[in-house]
Amino acid sequence: MESVKASAMTPRKKLARSFAKVLHVKALIGIAAVDGLKNVISDANLKDEGNIGKTTLNWGESFNKDDDDEELQERVANEALLAKLFASISTVKAAYAQLQHAQSPFEPDGIEAADRLLVSELKNLSELKQCYLKKQCDPSPKTAILVAESKELQGVIKTYEIMGKKLESQVRLKDSEIMFLREKLEEANGQNKAIEKRLNQSGQLSVLDNLHISGLSPGHFITVLRHTVRSIRNFVRLVVDEMRSAGWDVDAAVGAIEQNVVYFIEDHKCFAIEAFVCREMFDAFHFPNFSLSNESLPDRSRRQQWFFGKFNELKSMKAKDFLAEKPRSSFAKFCRVKYLRLVHPKMEASFFGNTSHRNLVNAGEFPHTAFFTSFAEMAKRVWLLHCLAFSFEPQASIFQVGKGCRFSDVYMESVNDEMFLHSDQESDPQVAFTVVPGFRIGKTVIQCQVYLSQHQSKVKKFTSTKQR
Repeated sequence: MESVKASAMTPRKKLARSFAKVLHVKALIGIAAVDGLKNVISDANLKDEGNIGKTTLNWGESFNKDDDDEELQERVANEALLAKLFASISTVKAAYAQLQHAQSPFEPDGIEAADRLLVSELKNLSELKQCYLKKQCDPSPKTAILVAESKELQGVIKTYEIMGKKLESQVRLKDSEIMFLREKLEEANGQNKAIEKRLNQSGQLSVLDNLHISGLSPGHFITVLRHTVRSIRNFVRLVVDEMRSAGWDVDAAVGAIEQNVVYFIEDHKCFAIEAFVCREMFDAFHFPNFSLSNESLPDRSRRQQWFFGKFNELKSMKAKDFLAEKPRSSFAKFCRVKYLRLVHPKMEASFFGNTSHRNLVNAGEFPHTAFFTSFAEMAKRVWLLHCLAFSFEPQASIFQVGKGCRFSDVYMESVNDEMFLHSDQESDPQVAFTVVPGFRIGKTVIQCQVYLSQHQSKVKKFTSTKQR
């Protein structure tokens, strides 16, 4: 306690005490005390006490300021440590991505470099852990933070570069696959065209060779009908290709043929064009010789045999050869009438730049083009089906289904069976339009092909047209 008091004693206070002693001695020996001196001594004591308080207050502020500085330094040091940690993690991710990329295709140099980088960063992470445990701070934390952020960004950039290279290699792989598939597609298309060409040849009706009228059955009629439908669809495909090449709006053309029809997929719009072609080609099918003008017919008793002879005459020949050999025949007249009705002059002009086909047909000649050849083959199959229909006793009849009729699998066959999977349970699919007409041969019903839709509200019954 004595040492503390001694250390707190100032020179001014010692001087004041000396004066006090002197005055005390003077009082004892009879000298009067001076009031001013007493006041000076008192003021000195007060000042010394005030200075002591101020000194104590300054020391407290200094202690608080030191504590704040220490907290700030510790926080900055922790931020620097975390920045280094994230930078190392980013570098590890980049090294791992590089290691994966170098494995396929195998790159030993890239794998070795990625391995060295991984080992280096793992060591760096271990050193950071030791620094944190031993509380060893970086001497320049702000600089360390900037360096770590730069390193982290470099790791991120490297990772994205590797991902970009990986995606580029995948794109190259996909391109090679696409080229391979295109080659396979071209090969398959070539094979399909060859098969179609063979099927479209007249010789494909060889199953009907040596057929006698007494052995006719609905099965023979169905065989010819299948060939006919195949020829119609080949011609429709050719027409659609010509439309697109000429810049036609196929959707508008389909909308003009069949209105207010919702198609399940885009490709189904071709069924509307097929339905239009069938309507034109099968129009007047139930009349002998399609009711061509100035055509003489034999007596009813010999008509069946006569039509069967016409069938055998044409079935083994190509259409263009028959037309060249007999340009004035009933079949030639049938081709002229149907072509002029089916192919509009504006359509022909947009396809070929002129109406030369139409001019030749009107002049009694026939063009030697792929377009007209396809039409002639289709017309030949329809004509053969017509002749075969009149070779039956009773004669085969043709029918079609009206728009909005409820679907019946007895008389109809759907060309879009997907509608049954997506139709409502409460309402049955309804007919949007007939694509290919149906036929009756005695008690046998050959179903017509229809396109179904659920957007028809009015239900109609199917209509039938009997031959006369």
